[in-house]
Amino acid sequence: MENERYLVKSVDRALTALDELAAAGPDGLTVSEVGKQLGTSKSTAFALLQTLLARGFVADSGEGPSRRYRLGMALARLGDRVVSQIGLRDVAMPILHELTESTGLTSRLAVMEEAWAVVIGRVDTPGAVRFTSHLGRRELPHCSGVGKALLATLPEASVRELVAITGLPRRTDKTLTDPELLLRDLAGARDRGYAVDDEEDAEGVFCVGAAFIDHRGQAAGGISVTGLKLDLPAWRIHQLGETVRIHADRISASLGALSAS
Repeated sequence: MENERYLVKSVDRALTALDELAAAGPDGLTVSEVGKQLGTSKSTAFALLQTLLARGFVADSGEGPSRRYRLGMALARLGDRVVSQIGLRDVAMPILHELTESTGLTSRLAVMEEAWAVVIGRVDTPGAVRFTSHLGRRELPHCSGVGKALLATLPEASVRELVAITGLPRRTDKTLTDPELLLRDLAGARDRGYAVDDEEDAEGVFCVGAAFIDHRGQAAGGISVTGLKLDLPAWRIHQLGETVRIHADRISASLGALSAS
């Protein structure tokens, strides 16, 4: 680790203890188990746990040797404050700019609002064709790359409920208007980590989208790139899908997700 000489060992040990308690789950660990995980004596582990306990970062239950320690609510309060201080656009827009720069395509940031996808951010490529996409406008999710990416994060029953609200209106000859075909397409998107709109919303236009998750492991939104289909080969569309997915994973990490989707 860079600048390791500046590390305060007691603080580092306390943070390691919190990681171990997190991994242990709701049953927690005894002081002996904590000491073993940290490679310290039982007395050192006990002193460390009592300090964390006094500040609310650790909770305990039981008495004597069977006394067990688990994570405390102070961590939840800090987590809520971190989330409240980080706006989704603040996190996602710099990555969206990088996505447009690396692909040469217009990129968008969207969230689900009730049954619709709502675009809340966009980065256009200078000099390129600009696609109509008004910020804040509700869009049908079944025929856009970012909309399908968001639908793919939901259980089948939830998708059916949303489809019952929005319907599956046909936008082009390629629009998926059969719920079963849509669900099959979403399953493929879920496996790949990205969804493809292959001229399903507008003729001659493709869109590739991927969802990102937050610290709770829930879908917080999605990003996409849009371009003209022309004679673009299928391998290039899927190559773009991987690029979009990687950038979505970066947003997930910035939002505190334990692992990217």
